[in-house]
Parts: sequence; structure tokens; C-alpha cells
Amino acid sequence: MKNMGNMMKQMQKMQKQMLKAQEELKEKTIEATAGGGMVTVIASGDKRIIDVKISEDVVDPDDVEMLQDLILAATNEALKQVDELVEQDMGKFTKGMNIPGMF
Repeated sequence: MKNMGNMMKQMQKMQKQMLKAQEELKEKTIEATAGGGMVTVIASGDKRIIDVKISEDVVDPDDVEMLQDLILAATNEALKQVDELVEQDMGKFTKGMNIPGMF
């Protein structure tokens, strides 16, 4: 029974650490670019798009599709990098555990 109490304390401690890490992720940002820096997307660690910057050089009314593609590419890259950041920061809590659906 004593081992169960210790395990519960460890789980509570880990839960607090995970919540703190999740809060810290919200403060972190990722910046991704496409088109050689023509489009930049900045995302937060909780997968919110914070800013989109578009160079005037890429704005061509006759080629809106290219601009759309660059925005999609930069956004997808930013979200991919956020996933990697989350795995890096939160993965330490699940390392060695085989819990389906966790980070």
C-alpha cells in the first residue's frame, strides 16, 4: 500500500510538471518560411498562427495561386515544427511509457 501512495505522489508531481510545460509551450514561437523567405508564418507552441508576413515582391495579382501555395507551405512547416517542439518538450514525460494517443 505504501508503494501505491508513493506512485500516486509521483503521478501528481508529473501532472503538475506537464501542466507547467504545456503553459510554457504557449509562450514559445516557431517561425517558418516558404519561397526563400517571401512568406513567413509564426505559430505558437499551442498551434495558434500568430503572424503571417508576405513580401511585396511575391504579391502578383496575376499569380494568386503561387501566393496561396507559399502561405500553405509556410503554415504547414510551422505546424510541423510546433509538433516537433511539443514532442521534444512533452515527450520527456511519456518516455518509456507505451500510451497510445499520448503526444
